[in-house]
Amino acid sequence: MTAPCPRDEAELDARLAEPGDAAVAALSRCPGDLVVLGAGGKMGPTLARMARAAAQHADGARPRRVIAVSRFSSPRAERALRDAGVHTVRCDLLDRAAVAALPDAPNVIFMAGQKFGTRDAPSRTWMMNIVVPAVCAERYADARIVAFSTGNVYPLTPAAGGGSRESDAPAPVGEYAWSCLGRERVLEHAAAGGARVALMRLNYAIDLRYGVLTDLARRIWRGEPVALAMGRVNVIWQGDANRAALELLPLAAATPFVLNVTGHDALSVRTLAEQLGARLGRQPRFAGAEAPDALLSNTDRMAATLASPAVSVDTMLDWVAEWVREERPLLDKPTHFDVRDGTF
Repeated sequence: MTAPCPRDEAELDARLAEPGDAAVAALSRCPGDLVVLGAGGKMGPTLARMARAAAQHADGARPRRVIAVSRFSSPRAERALRDAGVHTVRCDLLDRAAVAALPDAPNVIFMAGQKFGTRDAPSRTWMMNIVVPAVCAERYADARIVAFSTGNVYPLTPAAGGGSRESDAPAPVGEYAWSCLGRERVLEHAAAGGARVALMRLNYAIDLRYGVLTDLARRIWRGEPVALAMGRVNVIWQGDANRAALELLPLAAATPFVLNVTGHDALSVRTLAEQLGARLGRQPRFAGAEAPDALLSNTDRMAATLASPAVSVDTMLDWVAEWVREERPLLDKPTHFDVRDGTF
């Protein structure tokens, strides 16, 4: 039976921040404070809250801080983190002096980066995706670092081929993807110098306020055509992606541990749209045809390494359809999952 859809943003954020036993066990193996760098983005606030909850379960009465670091353009988001027991520090991660003054911690989740706006401001994308991780890796040279990366470092692969594996040679398409590979290389260099690193290549986390399924549902709800050229996608519930980041902490190593994090199935965009349309009571319209290749990741290593995702695709479809139909808050940040030339 599908769990009921979150009724509002507070309930949604609480669901996204539920840690699960595997995340608690991972933090038990990684004593000391945890710093979340770039905690003000779409995923950062709920990951920081999850880390705080997991640390409490892992450590009992032992003191441990979870420290969220961001420029915090939203004071409301910062207050919510503090209310949840997360320490916050305002910092521009391009400011070397400010980064040098950040609190010490043996555990780091690195989430900072830029994707959208690359076409209009490519230099800032390279600064955020290469210079910032270099500055932060220098500051936390002896830490365990789990760094968010992306499946965009892979090429498009045959839709029926099972997706790219971690052992496949990267072949980025476009400046954004190349800059993300640069981030990985910078962190590999940091690992050679003493840090322990895990690289989390994430494909399409699903919140209800944004994500591939929300993009599709909004187009169907508004009567707009669904482009089919990128005919298949991988998706994962954002809470499961948050848990994966915490579970990776004890796996960080001098030879960086690389892991694709996403849903197991290569889902048909056409089928997803039809399933959402049935839930929304609206017939989707389509544009174009499916190309023979798509941006897809193989998850065999993830299945052998991490706890299974807790939220199914059917549940995500149910929740997204209700959220959009009821016109609950959206972030208005399209994923552009259908972009095939790497231009964002």
